[in-house]
Order: sequence, then C-alpha cells, then structure tokens
Amino acid sequence: MPANSHLFSTPGENDIRYIVEACRSYLEDKDHAKIAYMPLASLDGERWLDYTRQQFKGLAQVQMLDTELMAQKELESALRECQVAYIPGGNTFLLAHRLHLSGIMPFLKKRVQAGWPVIGFSAGAILCGPNILTSSDMNAVKTDHFGGLNATPFNFFAHYAPDAFGQAQQDEWLSDYHVFHDNPVVLLCDGAYVKVEKGKATLARGEACIQRKGVEKERLEEGQPIIV
Repeated sequence: MPANSHLFSTPGENDIRYIVEACRSYLEDKDHAKIAYMPLASLDGERWLDYTRQQFKGLAQVQMLDTELMAQKELESALRECQVAYIPGGNTFLLAHRLHLSGIMPFLKKRVQAGWPVIGFSAGAILCGPNILTSSDMNAVKTDHFGGLNATPFNFFAHYAPDAFGQAQQDEWLSDYHVFHDNPVVLLCDGAYVKVEKGKATLARGEACIQRKGVEKERLEEGQPIIV
C-alpha cells in the first residue's frame, strides 16, 4: 500500500488543530488509540508534551518517542502499538540525525511506505520527501544523514514566503538544489496542507507552488493532484 501522509507548513492557528483533525480518522472509534509523538527535531522534546496530550485528550493516548533514551527495539515496539505518527517541527537535520543514529529510520521508512499514516509539519513534512536537502535549517549537528522517508517523490520547503520579494530570495536559494537533483520541490506557504492518500498527493488547503527542474515555478491549485 502506498504512503498516506498529511503534511503542513504550520500545525494550526496558534495551536495544533490541523494535526489533531488529520489524525482523527485514524484514531476515533479505536479502543486504546495511540499516537507516536516524535518531537525529535527539537532540543527540548518534552516542552510541548503536556500540551499535546491535552489536545488529544479523549481521542488518543500520546506516546512520546525519545531516540536518546529508548533502545531501537523499544522504539520499534512503540511504533507498532500506535495508529499514526506525529512528527512536529524544529531542526530537520537534527530530526534526521536522531532517526538514523538510533537505527529506527529503516523501520519507520518501511512502515510509512507501506501505508502507515504520518502527520508532520515543517521539519516533519520535509522529512517525508526523498531527502531533507531543501530544509532551510542550519546543520548544526553536523549530520551526514540526509535521507528522508520517501513518502512522496517531491522534496518540500516549509514556510515559503507569501510575497514576491520573499519568494525571489527563496527561489534563488533553492535553485541550487536542481543543479544536483532532478525531483520537484513543493513549496508550502504557512497554512498549506498537502494530503497524500494511497500515494496520490493533493493540495488540500492553502497556498503552495511546485518547482520542477528546468521549468518555471507553478502555483498549485486546491483540490488538484500534484503531478511529478
């Protein structure tokens, strides 16, 4: 079964309402529903744990995964018990570094590509592409692990500027990617939502563009499939 993903630039309107709603269909009517909460892009992963539990109260138990305190087998066991993965934002390079060093990345990637749903915003959305090289974060952790979950054939860029001036700066910076890589990049403005169901990607809400190699940037239309 192809991947099922719900990808956002931002998690809500000063909250995580987009995340909760995307998770709902996988959790409601389930006995002892659980989500795998993976704040691995943050240096302070527990900062939003209580808030996240409160937001999912009555819908699911929140199981936080910590790659530095949990062994690989423990992480894999926790993922098997959960109906969905929630990967929030932060530093994308730190996120990938922790997933790869813990040994959990191949297991997570296999599950996601088999159809296990993943909901992510910002760094969590970028991770769902073939690689994370279009992240604007600093590689402060000095990782050499750049592979993504490959849930879509597109790379992602989060927090794309809504104004022409900001876009021009970001477009120039992103143009370097296509010197070395051929796959398209989906540029998510804040509030944008890309839904991937059975491997088919659609802009479900908000503003986004796609940049293909050697082709002029194209604005995506809500409700329309995103074509490679």
